[in-house]
Amino acid sequence: MTIREFKMPDVGEGLTEAEILKWYVQPGDTVTDGQVVCEVETAKAAVELPIPFDGTVHALLFEEGTTVDVGQVIISVQTAGAAADAPVQEAAAPVAEAPAAPAAEEPVVEARQPVLVGYGVSTASTKRRPRKAPAGTAAQNGTAAPAAAPAAAPVLPAVPAQPGGERPLAKPPVRKLAKDLGIDLSSVVPTGDGGVVTREDVHAAAAAAITPQAAPAAAASVAPQAQAPVAEAAAAAPAAEPSARETRIPVKGVRKVTAQAMVGSAFTAPHVTEFITLDVTRTMKLVQELKDDPDLAGLRINPLLLIAKAVLVAIRRNPDVNASWDEAAQEIVLKHYVNLGIAAATPRGLIVPNIKDAHAKTLGELSESLSSLVATARDGKTSPADMQNGTITITNVGVFGVDTGTPILNPGESAILAVGAIKLQPWVHKGKVKPRQVTTLALSFDHRLIDGELGSKFLADIAAVLEHPRRLITWS
Repeated sequence: MTIREFKMPDVGEGLTEAEILKWYVQPGDTVTDGQVVCEVETAKAAVELPIPFDGTVHALLFEEGTTVDVGQVIISVQTAGAAADAPVQEAAAPVAEAPAAPAAEEPVVEARQPVLVGYGVSTASTKRRPRKAPAGTAAQNGTAAPAAAPAAAPVLPAVPAQPGGERPLAKPPVRKLAKDLGIDLSSVVPTGDGGVVTREDVHAAAAAAITPQAAPAAAASVAPQAQAPVAEAAAAAPAAEPSARETRIPVKGVRKVTAQAMVGSAFTAPHVTEFITLDVTRTMKLVQELKDDPDLAGLRINPLLLIAKAVLVAIRRNPDVNASWDEAAQEIVLKHYVNLGIAAATPRGLIVPNIKDAHAKTLGELSESLSSLVATARDGKTSPADMQNGTITITNVGVFGVDTGTPILNPGESAILAVGAIKLQPWVHKGKVKPRQVTTLALSFDHRLIDGELGSKFLADIAAVLEHPRRLITWS
């Protein structure tokens, strides 16, 4: 019998970490090749991870809610035998089961090395120290973590991390952690594959700098205090007392990447926002007629469907709005397809999946795509691919009772349309003031791609279709 380890994979686009949302198995459970063992959330979306071999779960190395670096072992499985081409290692048991004596270093098995952006692959021979269980496991089990060296010896020698004074290898989150803790990376001994400095290395260096002769239990209590400035410490902090005046919420996963993207978009693309208030009574009547149409039975018909169709018609009349900016080449890239983004509020934050090739879909196909997109987003199953390569987005703030807003562009897109609440209001219709269904549209666009004239024509065409929806036919 052997123990095989399953590492946190890079589920796409070079992501460096993911949060374990839910374990579907426990130690002792039998697993088969391809069985989903956990759900993780990256900066893009929630993803289910299948195990690549058969066996019995030996240990779960991280608890739910823990953020784990790509490449770290998250689960070990006891198997009948190891595959010929797979490295076999003794998995780390939970801390309480680990031996008290320091374990000997084990050589790193030659395997494909992860490439860090800007660094390449290090070919230096390195050794890995015995695996540690997640921070906090020992405290929860009522036992102290084993020492990496006897208490009387220095915890870590302060020697350069790289030969010849080269810049230490470390991921951006690890560099930020070292900066927050005041640790010089060049003085940290790297233990990661390829000579990469890990989070554990930085924490160990911080603990050594404060209490170099302290026992392991004391070091474990120092490290979390030292890293308080970073978000992950806030995640590990106990819940605030009812009388607390402040509560800190760690920003990670989808919320974190959304925040970063919005800041980047707001300060990269020169935004212009225009507004138009219009009478959509005829569109609302058409929505009801389509709901009653037996040919469309079973389809979800709502105002958003016709608004999406109006946007597609307006793009066909103003194709230059459907573009992106190539910063490297200083070129405008015209898109001859429309991947229509629909902003969706989910428990994990705002995401913008898009309907691929929306321009080529019939009304029925567009309705099915919208329904599928919304259902998948609500279930937290939207994949990274579903959120890539959008061209123009619709955000329906009207569902919250909001009249309008000034939306920020989804990065890489040319425009975003905010749809306000549709309300019964007094309106001059055929020379008389009558109650009509009225809404306000707000269009934000990238002024590098769309000038004032083009943006105004595009917005006016959307409004014209919604005021007189017969133009869905006459302008198509």
